[in-house]
Amino acid sequence: MSARVAIVVGAGGELGRATAAKLVGAGFTVVGVDRNAEALKELPDGIESRATDTTDPTAAKNVVDQIASEFGAPEVLVNTLGTYHLGDALAATPDDLKLMLDVNAGAALWLTQAVVPYLRERGAGAIVHVAARPGIEPAPGMTTYAVSKAALVHLVRVLDLELRPQGIRVNAVAPALLDTDKTRPYLPPEVLAHAVKPAAVAEVIAFLVSDAAAVVSGAIVPTYGA
Repeated sequence: MSARVAIVVGAGGELGRATAAKLVGAGFTVVGVDRNAEALKELPDGIESRATDTTDPTAAKNVVDQIASEFGAPEVLVNTLGTYHLGDALAATPDDLKLMLDVNAGAALWLTQAVVPYLRERGAGAIVHVAARPGIEPAPGMTTYAVSKAALVHLVRVLDLELRPQGIRVNAVAPALLDTDKTRPYLPPEVLAHAVKPAAVAEVIAFLVSDAAAVVSGAIVPTYGA
């Protein structure tokens, strides 16, 4: 197997779908992963898909191993998985915090653990996670979400220190607000005007996994828009 294999997690969402399409255009064999099997049907033709819940460490390892067996050892992992919760610090519940950490930080760790043996064997590879502006800059009214994204930002920086000596680059993009079908109905026009299209963020992700970004590792790239 000589294909350049990329795994895109969260491929049932608009950012994951745009990223998968962009990587296909860059010459990768792309396998999209999402727990929502129906959403995966929206992927463009030519993109393989697997449905599983990667917040489960065992499921994350199993799907990466399955993809490696069927398509070849992955060279790239892009994790666009994420979820959102509004609420201030004094109203936060244990369930709120657990969900945010499991989805926004936990899955990133389990997926990285699953894919690194293949990248280490190659002596090279690229991983990109999707952080968020509230994980870099404190913002009120979204405590558990912001804390989970801050954990992801720190995880990316730790992974960079641990994996860069092995030839594995780990970076993240950090959108502020994405213009998607889910967010659009809730945004007033003056706010929507500053939201970023998923395709624009996918362009940055495609750059980060490319050879042109060979010197970039440990970066949290703001994709805030105008």
